[in-house]
Amino acid sequence: MRLFGKTSQRLGLILPAFAIILELNHTISLGHMLMVLVVSVCLFGIGRILEGYGQP
Repeated sequence: MRLFGKTSQRLGLILPAFAIILELNHTISLGHMLMVLVVSVCLFGIGRILEGYGQP
């Protein structure tokens, strides 16, 4: 569970960078970028909770 939490935290930190790069290249719209940012914040928060539960 701890590994899954850490993985989702890292994914939550990497997704915003990709979303910003894609928006700057006009691949996705601003609305889609904001949606990815909200999802990544939620993913990071859930990962933090799961990591906390996984500690001995």
